[in-house]
Amino acid sequence: MQVYVCRFSLDILYLRMGKIITVAHQKGGVGKSTLAMNLAVCFQDQLSVALVDTDLQGSIVDLQEHLPGLTVMQEDNFESIKAAKQDLVIIDTPPYLSNRLPELFLISDYVLIPTKAGFFDVMAIRSTLALVKQAQAKYPRLKAGIVLNMIKPRSGVTQEVLNLLQSFDTPVLQTMVHDRVSFTRSPITGGVLAGADIKAKEEITGLAEEIVESISE
Repeated sequence: MQVYVCRFSLDILYLRMGKIITVAHQKGGVGKSTLAMNLAVCFQDQLSVALVDTDLQGSIVDLQEHLPGLTVMQEDNFESIKAAKQDLVIIDTPPYLSNRLPELFLISDYVLIPTKAGFFDVMAIRSTLALVKQAQAKYPRLKAGIVLNMIKPRSGVTQEVLNLLQSFDTPVLQTMVHDRVSFTRSPITGGVLAGADIKAKEEITGLAEEIVESISE
């Protein structure tokens, strides 16, 4: 099988200064953990990466055996996360962390907000976006982006949903991540890059590239 490797422009060198990407949404079931894990695997070819689960009852740490070469930890002390020695830290957040998200955003360089493509799913991100805006008022260098995730096959994304997303004044990333079996299985397969699903690989690498470009601006 051909090995699929994430390759980025020289902008990736900017991340070696030590950056934090937080994947957040106050609603559960939008695929935060799967995105966080696959992004970490994608970046680890060129950077030292830590994948952090801020839910001490979570299960990401159990994935360590399936993710060789990647530092996986559970930690809810934000100062400890900020002091991590890795080039890049990717943080997965549980829905109930709402009261601490503002604090977490203030130590982050980028906030990725996944949403499904339904009207009610999109409406549910408004409170998370409001917290991002509050953090950006205090920390203008904080970047954020919305990614359409878990898109059902053949359902597409309606123009009404896109119009609503664009009205929130937070960039909507061009990359859309679809609801694929390869993503569902990726926690036990070492990530989609280790599999044979070319479209899934293109989606996760495209997402990673957009994040790199945004942080490097």
